[in-house]
Amino acid sequence: MSAVLSTRDFEPSLTSAQASAEAVPDFCEGMLYFGEPDPRDADLACEPVIAEGETAIAAIDAAAVYQTRLAADALRYTTLQLCASKQSGHPGGFASSADAVAALTLLGHKNIVTEVGHHAPGFYSAMFLDGSLAGMGIETMTDLQARFRERDGLLGHLSGAIPGLLAPAGPLGQGQHFAMAGAYLHPDKLFPCTIGDGGLGEPYVLSAMKHFHTAYPDITNFLPVLVWNGYSQEHHAMVSLMDNAAMTRLWQAHDFERVILVDAKDYDDAGQPGAYVDSTRLGEQARDAFTRAVLEAMQEAAESAMSGTLTVVIIKQLKGAGVHANGAKSHNLYPGDTAEKPAIAEALARGALSPQQWALVRQNLSRAGGGPAAEVAVTEHERALDAIGTLPTRAFPVGEKAVPSTAMAEMVAALGERDPAFIVSNADGTEASAMKVINQRLGIRHPTADELYHQGPSGQVYEPLSEDACAGLAAGIALFGGRSLWLSYESFAINGWPIVQTVGQAMAELRRRTPAVVTMFTAGALEQGRNGWTHQRPEIENYIGAQMRNGNVYLLYPSDANMIQAAYAWAVQQSNKAVSIVASKSALPVYTTPEQAQQAIDHGAVGLYESDVGAGPLVVFAVTGDMVLLPVFAAKDQLEAAGKRVRIVAVANPRRLFRPGDVAWQHSAEADGVFMSDAAFAELFDGDALLAVSGGGSTALEPVLLRTRSPARDLIAWQRGETTASPAEIMAYNGITGEALAERAVRLTGARG
Repeated sequence: MSAVLSTRDFEPSLTSAQASAEAVPDFCEGMLYFGEPDPRDADLACEPVIAEGETAIAAIDAAAVYQTRLAADALRYTTLQLCASKQSGHPGGFASSADAVAALTLLGHKNIVTEVGHHAPGFYSAMFLDGSLAGMGIETMTDLQARFRERDGLLGHLSGAIPGLLAPAGPLGQGQHFAMAGAYLHPDKLFPCTIGDGGLGEPYVLSAMKHFHTAYPDITNFLPVLVWNGYSQEHHAMVSLMDNAAMTRLWQAHDFERVILVDAKDYDDAGQPGAYVDSTRLGEQARDAFTRAVLEAMQEAAESAMSGTLTVVIIKQLKGAGVHANGAKSHNLYPGDTAEKPAIAEALARGALSPQQWALVRQNLSRAGGGPAAEVAVTEHERALDAIGTLPTRAFPVGEKAVPSTAMAEMVAALGERDPAFIVSNADGTEASAMKVINQRLGIRHPTADELYHQGPSGQVYEPLSEDACAGLAAGIALFGGRSLWLSYESFAINGWPIVQTVGQAMAELRRRTPAVVTMFTAGALEQGRNGWTHQRPEIENYIGAQMRNGNVYLLYPSDANMIQAAYAWAVQQSNKAVSIVASKSALPVYTTPEQAQQAIDHGAVGLYESDVGAGPLVVFAVTGDMVLLPVFAAKDQLEAAGKRVRIVAVANPRRLFRPGDVAWQHSAEADGVFMSDAAFAELFDGDALLAVSGGGSTALEPVLLRTRSPARDLIAWQRGETTASPAEIMAYNGITGEALAERAVRLTGARG
């Protein structure tokens, strides 16, 4: 670019830039700097390189290279001014990926996800420049700045609320799951995923893709794009000392047959020191050569990935390329980092485009891929689902014993048979959770066929020994419009829960319906006596229970085999929710009829027992769980023998038991404002004393304790794990025995007296 003009120079009388105020595109209102037209514009930018009616560049020629450069500069400029407008946000990481994103876009690819939440302002800039953000009322640069990092606007990290953006991005190491889920559900489209070399330090990024490729060798239409810029958030990246050959070998060791590496250092004609250089500092010819190399790499990679070869592109250039600082110092802006700060002002001036160039960039980006991402991205439309009808259930007689997890497994198997795209993910084995029928009927996805283990290349049960990989793929498939189920031991679920939390929050913001992300946790703490405290971690229930206030998170506690069938049938019919079921894998008494079970899930709770004689004080037990009901019923016998009356209530869907004002339900997509009425609640839970009981976390009982009018109340729940010989012993270790519960109830009624 030649001379740079600030926006105040653009008055109707201005002729030096061959532009009047009217020549400045409307969307540029609010931009601080414009550049002079480039002498090469007449030959290389006289018309958009993506012709009207086309979806991508026709060839990688001089015009395509030049206009890709303009797109990359536009992305960098917008990102930096956007962050400076709030003296906040992260411009540096995306800046080093701008060439890759520009190339992918001009090649017609709009289904781009990222592993890096810090790249959010760059992705917002891309959506602004292609017109996608008009759906949010963001038409100009002024609008973009006003809504950045503000409520009901463009939050600091990607979410599900932003038109055109496929997936949320926050914690590192999640984006590849979304890319693989998209590739699984949409085999005809490419899903590039930018990955930062800071995030590459998380080991499960590569291991997740390797396991997926082993399980699904024919699905290669996801394309990781490593943004190798040498730095993480506040220091050098852990892979910064690797040379190109070592980095290539790392990806090859994880099954990537095609590793395409473009190193800006190979084109450096400016004498930049170090292994990582800034491509925007190159001379004109060198920068053209680098941009052409990136375009050719992306075209080659896309063709390779879409034709069955697992492929990665590595773009190696310095973090902060083209913005105000280099390395980790470019990562974040802080108070005082305004557009007037010299380093930022200089970077904006250096990267500014002319009004005509801005108009050209808008035309190219809005045409690429067939239209703005808000119109063409796969997640902007509700995905059609295979009809599954009513899943089969079995009515277990009250009083008999049945295994809750097995009862649910029969339904899961039937769902998978009716929906071939459905997957079950599990790290510890469904057979270990008394759900072997899933393996038998759906098969474990494995390259080695073996009937003894119910495994083969076409199975629907995905079993990486990583809860992150299990949760990631299942959550990603749900977000992208498919059905899935993540099964886990309760004790290990925390290793995968963060991505379910991320997806659940995103689902609350989506503008489309998508199946709920459903999880089921077995082998609860009470069943894991011999394994000791390593397998006794029901505190995950408190984590999930606290999220129920979000508005679209549900923690279900079926009390028996009939109720778990009602719970799963309800869960698979839900949209835009995160539903977790906690149940045992042991044979336990059946307390409810199918009708009562359905009532419990629909309304939140159901009475399991009430004394029909006596005039003594009424003790109400509010219980979450199934196995823990054994000591509760034992306590009932002792209390009745002592002249007390007892009511036992199963708290099955505690989200329904909150008061409407306790939960942010009105902010959720597919808003669910169903809560138990005060009258119905009083009928179930009010008595002379209330004792809330849980064999795991206690948070799910919060709504009961908040609303009960019982004059005396108390809570008994899990305390800590220990190695024991039986569930009864571990319950006793935690003070959950019939005797202890009865004694506590007697004290409560005595306190009332």
